[in-house]
Amino acid sequence: MQSSNPAIIGTAGGTFLSIIPNLNSEDVVKTIILATLGAIVSFTISIFLKFLIRKHKK
Repeated sequence: MQSSNPAIIGTAGGTFLSIIPNLNSEDVVKTIILATLGAIVSFTISIFLKFLIRKHKK
């Protein structure tokens, strides 16, 4: 079964445009804050685990 690029793009675009009116600015801000916090925590844990692995190998 082959899929058509314009059909996929049209479906994705329609879905995106139908979601936009339902978003509150509070939701967008909350999402940005949570994404930033998640990235910071992930980075911090990665650095900490690297430190522990290096210390354990010595």
